[in-house]
Amino acid sequence: MEYVSRERVRPIAAVLSVVSLAVVFAAAGGRLPQSAVPGAPEWVLTAIPHANVAISATAIVTITVGWRAIRRGDVARHRAAMLASFALFVTFLTLYLYRLVATGGPQPFPGPEVLYQFVYLPILAIHILLAVVCIPLLYYALLLAFACPVDGLRRTNHARVGRLAAGLWLISFSLGIVVYGLLHVAY
Repeated sequence: MEYVSRERVRPIAAVLSVVSLAVVFAAAGGRLPQSAVPGAPEWVLTAIPHANVAISATAIVTITVGWRAIRRGDVARHRAAMLASFALFVTFLTLYLYRLVATGGPQPFPGPEVLYQFVYLPILAIHILLAVVCIPLLYYALLLAFACPVDGLRRTNHARVGRLAAGLWLISFSLGIVVYGLLHVAY
């Protein structure tokens, strides 16, 4: 069953990407007031980074399972794993943005300045860049999967874009765990 017209995949992916990135950059840039989100107890805000690292680790597993499943020809398992990965990504991003807006901005790095400049910032920058690049790729691959029957996907860019998105996604989630470790474990 076709849910999205194949001709509309690119424009829909583009619109979803622009809207998603606008929300992310507005939240990260302090353009959304704290009143834009409901208040939460401090323990909830404190728990979000810990929940997000668990979500990230789980997403690494589901992306890997999905990647291996399609290499073995198990389309149903691949679909389930990749939809779970996307749901985990949406959950992670929702929690992250909620905390960002609710606390008034990103958490300051508690470690030494030299570590901040030469380790933390480069890792964070690569993590964010890959996450931003992944958004349109993920929408495109996901929408193609909904627009085409399984046999028809072989005649699209789904596999090529999906491989690229999955690889970048894995690196981004892994670097996010490193950022968590620097912020919440090392210091």
